[in-house]
Amino acid sequence: MHDIWNPWHGCKKISPGCANCYMYTLDKQRGKNGADIYRTENFTYPLQKDRHGSYKIKSGELIRVCMTSDFFLAEADKWRAEAWEIMRQRPDVIFYLLTKRPERVADCLPQDFCSGWENIWFNVTCENQAMADIRLPLLKALPFRHKGVMCAPLVGAVSLKPYLEEGFIEQVVCGGENYEGARPCNYDWVLALHQECQSANVSFSFIEIGSHFIKDGRHYRLRSKQKQAEQAFKAGLNFVGKPMEFDLRYNIGLSVPAKDRYRPAYDGPHCQACGSRLICNGCSHCGKCL
Repeated sequence: MHDIWNPWHGCKKISPGCANCYMYTLDKQRGKNGADIYRTENFTYPLQKDRHGSYKIKSGELIRVCMTSDFFLAEADKWRAEAWEIMRQRPDVIFYLLTKRPERVADCLPQDFCSGWENIWFNVTCENQAMADIRLPLLKALPFRHKGVMCAPLVGAVSLKPYLEEGFIEQVVCGGENYEGARPCNYDWVLALHQECQSANVSFSFIEIGSHFIKDGRHYRLRSKQKQAEQAFKAGLNFVGKPMEFDLRYNIGLSVPAKDRYRPAYDGPHCQACGSRLICNGCSHCGKCL
C-alpha cells in the first residue's frame, strides 16, 4: 500500500493485544515466522523517486511506519538511527509511529529531537484499561508535538476520559480483532470511547468491527475485513474534533503551502462507506478491495 513504510519486519509479542497478532497470522500463511526480525528491501521508500526525479511519496502525505513490526523494538536498535535520518530528510511528510513499547522511546530519540519534530505523529496502543493506564502517562511525558491512541484490537472496556481531559491526545482510533483466535469486540466499549472523545472534542475513528462483534446481546461473526469496515462506518460514530495542524516544510526550510500538499482521493469502490476513511491516505487504486 502506498501509505505504509515498513523499514523492518517481524516482532516480539509483549502484551495482551499481541496474542493474536495479524502479522504472525499472515506470515504463517506464507510459511514464515513472524518472530523473525529483519531489515526490508524497501528501507529507503520515503526517499525513492520516480523516473521524472520526483519523490514517489508526495508532500503532505501521511505514511504509517512499521505496520508489520514496532518502530521501538529492541532488535531494531541497529537500524533506527538511519530510519530517523530518512524522516529528517522528508519534513514535508507526516510519519505515523505506533508502539506498544513507550517505555523505550525516550532512549531511542535523535539527540536533536528536543520537543519533537513537526512531521512525527506518535501513537501508543491501548487494547484494554490496564495497558491504557501504563502507557498513557508515558505518552504524556514524551516529547512529541502530535500524539494519539490506538485502541485496536479492542479486547476490553477502556476509559480515556482523564487522559483526554488533559489535552495531549489529538486522535483516538479503535477496532475489533481479526484472524486466528480473534476475541469479541463489544459495541458498548466502542460507544463509550466515542462519547468520551466527542465530549473532549478529540477526533475518533471506528475502523472495523472485527471478526467477532457483540451488539445488543447478539454475537455477529464476519470474516470479510471490507464488510467489517462498512459496518463500522454504518455505526456513524466517526467524529472529527479539533483539527490537527502539521507545520510541514520542504528540506530548504520553506513551508509547504496547503495548495501544494497531497490531497487524498476517496474514489475507490468502497471508499464512501469505509470506517478507516478518517485515517486513510486515500485510494491507491490497487484493486485489492474489489
